[in-house]
Order: sequence, then structure tokens, then C-alpha cells
Amino acid sequence: MERDWHYGENCGGRGEVIKIPMENKLKVTLGVIAYNEEKYLPDLLDCILKQSYPAELLEIILVDGKSEDKTYEVMKNFEKKYSQFEKVLVVTNEKRTQPAGWNVVIRYMTGDILIRVDAHALIPENFIENNVRRLESGEVVCGGPRTNIIDENTAWKRTLLTAEQSMFGSGIAPYRRESKDEVKYVKSVFHAAYRKEVIDKVGMFNESLLRTEDNEYHYRIREAGYRICYDESIVSFYQTRNTLKKMIKQKYANGYWIGKTAWICPKCLSLYHFVPGAFVISILATGCLSLVGIKCFFRMLLGLYGCCCGILTLLCFIKERFLLSNLLLEAIFPILHISYGVGTLKGLVEGRCDE
Repeated sequence: MERDWHYGENCGGRGEVIKIPMENKLKVTLGVIAYNEEKYLPDLLDCILKQSYPAELLEIILVDGKSEDKTYEVMKNFEKKYSQFEKVLVVTNEKRTQPAGWNVVIRYMTGDILIRVDAHALIPENFIENNVRRLESGEVVCGGPRTNIIDENTAWKRTLLTAEQSMFGSGIAPYRRESKDEVKYVKSVFHAAYRKEVIDKVGMFNESLLRTEDNEYHYRIREAGYRICYDESIVSFYQTRNTLKKMIKQKYANGYWIGKTAWICPKCLSLYHFVPGAFVISILATGCLSLVGIKCFFRMLLGLYGCCCGILTLLCFIKERFLLSNLLLEAIFPILHISYGVGTLKGLVEGRCDE
């Protein structure tokens, strides 16, 4: 029996539905790349079906990285079932990596605009419309806040979500949290939308960067003289890793590619990217000093970090209405920081060796 991959109303919140006349509207290419995303991809495809932007002006390019689950089947089912779009194209990414997948999308796109959406994401009904409206206003690259969500409302997953949403746990990139400014210019955005003229000038993604390809690409965009517009109304939602093990693996990989990227394109990174790595070095340095009898620095480091971690854990505990599992944040925060930091140091060493 064929499975129906169209899943209900789970699009991360419903935006205002706007009826748009097709005349003089831009053709949009929406790209999604995926590897083993059978669980999350159907909900994203459901969100795409509900978009307020005219389907006749939407080109959907789905790229599968030779998945080992039913991701490719989900994509082909969508391609066969829904003909209202200008085009639905399913392509295989032979190289499997993220930047290679986006380059596949670029090679096949025929739209005036490219919008990147992660397979782990959900988008409200006005997501494409809000991107197009911002680009029609004169901008060439835009994006907005990315809100983390969870797939089940359990105490443990709410705690993992709290860790990911906290500035102490995830970082200070503007797209990760709400901003007081409705529109501003930033260094990078998640789920970016690009006018084709930008892609034509800047070129393809760097396939040697497996986690930081967007940082480097957006750096090249800025170097080419373009600005990246952050618009508070362009909201999208991202599925938080649903286990601590997966979150640790994600943070380690993120840190690793920050370290590697430091040797390839250091200017596309910010100092805050290296804070976890500096923290791990501090632990190692003060730990070595304590072994030879100089223990004050190690104690000072642990004391200061412990106070910060304890205060932020307490604030999260109170903010989340005394959810008991949030007390575990005092252990989760250092685990995530050390994972990211160790990954960064390994990436720095390997990146140097590759030089």
C-alpha cells in the first residue's frame, strides 16, 4: 500500500494568507537538500503545499544525497502527486555533502530568486511571499529569524530546546533569536533568499566546507558589494536535535568545521566562533598548571564558569516555570561547550596539516 506523505497542519504556525496576482511576479526556485530525512521531510513538503505564493511561479528542486531510508521515495512521491507547481524536480547529489547539494540546486534552477530551506525546517504560509516582498523592495539577499522547535512536547526535549535557544548554549548569531529591529543588515542569515544576479556574480558554494559553506558564501557576497538584509517578518522554524547524543555530535561537527574554515577563509568567521575552543584550551592550560602545584588559575576558571552556568541554569529554570529537568542544564551547557571546543581544536590541527 502506498504511503500518503502529506501530513496534516504541522507547519510551525500559520502565517497570514495573501492572495497574490501572478502578473509581474518573480519566479522562485525553492531548494531543499536532504540525507536520511524521511521523518522530517514530509512536514516540510506539507508546508510548501500551503504557501500563499502562486504555485505556478514556484519551482521546487529536491536534492537527495543518496539516502539510506525512504527520503528519495518521499521526494518522488511529491514530484508525481503535485502538478500545480511550475516544476518539481528530484535530483541525486552524488557527492552527498551539503555544499555539493546546493550547487546541484544552482545548476538546475531557472527562477529569478533562489530560496534555501533546510530539510529539518518548517515554514509558515507567508514565508516565500515575505521573502519575495523584501527582494522586490530593492534588496538582493534576505532572511529572518530561525526559531527552534521540538517534535514532541516532553520535559526532556523541552530542556534540550532551552539549551539550544539559550545564547549560552547556541551562540549570538541574530537569526537564532528575536531582534528589536524589524529590518537590519547582517553578516549571515539562515534559510537565505538570493536574487539570481547575486548567484551569477558570486558563483557556487565552496564544496571543501561541509558545515560552514553559508558563512563563506555570505562573506563572498559581502565582498562583492552586496548587503544581506535581516527581516523580522521572514520567520522559519528548525527542528532541534531530539537527543543529547545527536546534539553533542552536531556541536562537535560545527566546531570541527569552524576550525577547518579558519585556515581556508578566516575572515568569514567571528571571534565568538572560537570561544568554546578557547575555553577548552583554558581548561587544559590551567589543568596542567595545577599538576605542578599552581592550582589557583584552574580553581578560578572553574569557579567563574560554574557561577555563570549556575546563574543561567537558574534563570532558565525559573523562566520555564520550574521544569525540573532544566536543572540538568548545568551539566548540559559544559558538555555542549566542550564538544564544540574539542571539535574546533581538532579542526584547527587538521586544517593546519592540510596546508
